[in-house]
Amino acid sequence: MMRDVSTGGFYATPRGQVAAAILGRAIRQFWPDLRRCDLLGVGYPVPFLSWAKAESPDGVACRCLAAVTTQHAPEDTAPLQGSVCSAHGEHLPFPDLAFDRILLVHGVEPAGSPERLLREAWRLLRDDGRLLVVAANRTGLWAHVDSTPFGQGQPYSQGQVDRLLARAMFRPERHGRALFVPPTNWRVLLRTHAMWEHAGRTLLPQLAGALLTEAVKDAYAAVPIAEPAWRRVVLPEAA
Repeated sequence: MMRDVSTGGFYATPRGQVAAAILGRAIRQFWPDLRRCDLLGVGYPVPFLSWAKAESPDGVACRCLAAVTTQHAPEDTAPLQGSVCSAHGEHLPFPDLAFDRILLVHGVEPAGSPERLLREAWRLLRDDGRLLVVAANRTGLWAHVDSTPFGQGQPYSQGQVDRLLARAMFRPERHGRALFVPPTNWRVLLRTHAMWEHAGRTLLPQLAGALLTEAVKDAYAAVPIAEPAWRRVVLPEAA
């Protein structure tokens, strides 16, 4: 449970604002155009969704909703105003096949059952939709700092994220890494975050603070394996 740090309070700090800017750019590299999409953010997605809601003022911008899971207090939800609700991660209050895109950030790490959370995402995602999971990297510096939401709950390796998605009937397709700037409050260092991101991706990718994994529904995982056909063997009668 994420009670040691206020997630909304963290993103109101200079360190949190830098982290939000870095991850926001990384998310947009996966999804540069969300026009006409129905987008759901789950976990604590508020700092990363306002850009999508305001992306296109001509009436074709995506419908953008956020479900802040109960591990997080619902602070700092003003950027999305009435589009935010509080929900239990295993029982999200939306109909089946309702969304084209689901962004899951600060969701799997504090979840009591991350597989059930992902199965809820599977239920809500349309058959041609895409899921993007942002998870704390267990070998990164941010996962070891308790004063950030990345240091709460269970961090993951890339292999663990992929296996978790596979168990929930998703197929990982693309991977990314971000948040190489050290988790410091020193503003002079935070101002150089672009340099840290460039150098980290090139030289020390294992030290990324966050792993980004895009996945699609695995249709074949939902098809049960056929039972072997039983054949009746007739033995010849004894002479």
